[in-house]
Amino acid sequence: MKLYDHIRDGKTYIIAEMSGNHGGKLENALAIVRAAAAAGADCLKLQTYTADTITLDCRTDDFLVHDGLWKKRYLYDLYKEAYTPWEWHAAIKREAESLGMDFLSTPFDFTAVDFLETLGVELYKIASFEAVDIPLIRKAASTGKPVILSCGMASAEEIQEALDACRSVGNDHVVLLKCCSAYPTDFDTMNLRTIPDMRSRFGVPVGLSDHSEGSLASIAAVTLGAVVVEKHLCLASCQSVDSDFSLNETQFAQLVRDIRSTERALGKVNYAPSPAEAQSLAHRRSLYVAADIRKGEPFTAENLRSVRPAFGLHTRYYDELLEHGRAAKDLAFGTPLHWEDVDGVEPH
Repeated sequence: MKLYDHIRDGKTYIIAEMSGNHGGKLENALAIVRAAAAAGADCLKLQTYTADTITLDCRTDDFLVHDGLWKKRYLYDLYKEAYTPWEWHAAIKREAESLGMDFLSTPFDFTAVDFLETLGVELYKIASFEAVDIPLIRKAASTGKPVILSCGMASAEEIQEALDACRSVGNDHVVLLKCCSAYPTDFDTMNLRTIPDMRSRFGVPVGLSDHSEGSLASIAAVTLGAVVVEKHLCLASCQSVDSDFSLNETQFAQLVRDIRSTERALGKVNYAPSPAEAQSLAHRRSLYVAADIRKGEPFTAENLRSVRPAFGLHTRYYDELLEHGRAAKDLAFGTPLHWEDVDGVEPH
């Protein structure tokens, strides 16, 4: 599992979320796995539920979506369409691992955790809507596997309660994800500056579950210290329940490239010239003779200037040389000034 190796090495752990983007076809699911691997994702993620394990087949107003992407759909019907058949999981996991990716899933009830344990999963994800399901969190955490916890809609107190639930069963291997549970998410509602505050407040690594359009928010999150980025991946050729806020194969590959380039650009704290800058050092400013000077003549603003390149004395000596310095010999226009050219000022 790459998660904590990446965190230790300062590399973002990139999760490709399949969700319902397979459109009910196993061949699409496997194509998404291959696309994730080709893009450079570290992990392929599923969601493990059925309509019956996540909600009730009830047609009252409580179970009807009233706005947003799935407006006027009943929860049971939506989840029946979007779920990933459990009999696919093993094949998807094998495909992901054969391509060098980790495999992760989000369980939505106790039976899902038990099922995923039979598959030998190495970590769990708790969805934002389940961040208040304390028994489920304890169940997943009690496996001893790392838990990635999305925090969409959660207050600071609810996040702490979820963390406490993990720790109550001896599991302190938790990563929090800043998240806005709106699909798609407007930039105005993301509040990414919360990421470093979460890290400081809760004392655990923090990442981003990104439902916004494009990759801009994910890149911004990495600059703020996000150690995990989760993004939905779909096939350009397949319209599904989640594709409106997912990246297609080409877009996801660009996301990965942009994150890796961002990591390179962030680098480390460094005040010295980089190796690439070394050749430019010669083009900084230094002191040069700006007009012919006879031996014994004083240096003036007319015959001594700070200019590019950098082969003369440092500019820090300019004022002192104008006040006390004289030419130790005849000096021609364009000569870089050195200490042997100076009388009246001791070399220092």
